[in-house]
Amino acid sequence: MSYESLPQFLAKIDLFHGLSAKTLSELIERGTTLKIAAGNHVVEQGANDAGLQVVLEGSAEVEVSGADRAPLAPGDYFGEISLIDGLPRSATVVAGPDGLTTFALSALAFAPVVRENPDVAEALLKALTARIRSLESAG
Repeated sequence: MSYESLPQFLAKIDLFHGLSAKTLSELIERGTTLKIAAGNHVVEQGANDAGLQVVLEGSAEVEVSGADRAPLAPGDYFGEISLIDGLPRSATVVAGPDGLTTFALSALAFAPVVRENPDVAEALLKALTARIRSLESAG
């Protein structure tokens, strides 16, 4: 991400692609950037801390019920499911060997933007259905 701004970076991600500059700016204003040291847990499976995080730099390892999943890299995101349904986290995410920098949005920060901007809800639905289709075709 070192060569582009946060709005440019986020606009390329399926979850935010096609959002107006104004809506994207509003989301960025409501979020924060987090830096997590290598090996530290970012989120724990079963935790009730709903929120979305987009990987800006570094990497992360993902584990679901003891099974390793594909690692996360810049442009990947996690937490979108708990952001929507408010249920506990479905995975544990641990910062990779070079640490991790993410853009984070809490459920409280995200909800008003979705209510006021139906295009955000539509983008989220499209991203989630794409993930479901991907999982179905892999199974």
